[in-house]
Amino acid sequence: MRALIARVKKASVAIEAKIHSQIDKGLLVLLGIEDADTDEDIAWLSSKMVNLRIFDDVGGVMNDSVKDQNGEILLISQFTLHASTKKGNRPSYIKASKPDVAIPLYEKMIHQLSSDLGKLVGTGIFGADMKVELINDGPVTIVIDTKTRE
Repeated sequence: MRALIARVKKASVAIEAKIHSQIDKGLLVLLGIEDADTDEDIAWLSSKMVNLRIFDDVGGVMNDSVKDQNGEILLISQFTLHASTKKGNRPSYIKASKPDVAIPLYEKMIHQLSSDLGKLVGTGIFGADMKVELINDGPVTIVIDTKTRE
């Protein structure tokens, strides 16, 4: 799994020109899923995201997590995070899972994140044409890949 995590002041996802989900202060997470992903990847990544200390504490130092700040999470599936640009100029998405594999893993991540955060997370709709808006706070944007765990 690969996640692009943005600390946001607010974020929303619209589908067919209607707001489907929106959050205030928290994390916008774009999630790419590949066939090799497992329940262990979900548990590890969810815990990492919920506890990632990228919010300012009362002293102005990045010591707080989204959970510490009682923030929200908006989780959007995005197969293009697994784009390979090694050859040519047209990205290949061969590593991205097809819906029959990706949808159950995406739904498990929604449940795991909600459980770890202690509240429901906002989502998009898997495979939909989504318009995502955000106000990146900082900006703070981090990429985490469960296969490298850097």
